[in-house]
Amino acid sequence: MSLDHREALPLWRRPAPLLAVGAARVLARVKPATLRKVLEFTRRGADAATTDQAAAAREQVVAVSARCAGNNCLQRSIASALLCRVRGTWPTWCTGVRTHPFAAHAWIQVDGEPIGEPHPAGFFHPLLAVEPKR
Repeated sequence: MSLDHREALPLWRRPAPLLAVGAARVLARVKPATLRKVLEFTRRGADAATTDQAAAAREQVVAVSARCAGNNCLQRSIASALLCRVRGTWPTWCTGVRTHPFAAHAWIQVDGEPIGEPHPAGFFHPLLAVEPKR
């Protein structure tokens, strides 16, 4: 979802996505090992997110943040995962690369399918993933 296709979110539904976006902005600046530890701690006690739950969280994050609606995939993916967690669920959070041409990306997925991404599953090779506890 890009800036052109963002849906407006009613004022009463904005606080949780805004808090997730703010927390994600801070977490996007920490070292990968620290980020992984924080996300692994955060997911504790959460059920696995469904595709609809993860998609709704991603859409709401994009709706409240122009930065997340743009090319800031790391902040968007962290915020989406955190928003899911606030609601008692956890998607698989991933960051990875593709090699030809080189590109890095971060996303959330459910059952191996990226949520809200223009690329199919397997387009990026995950290097770091925080899955829900099964």
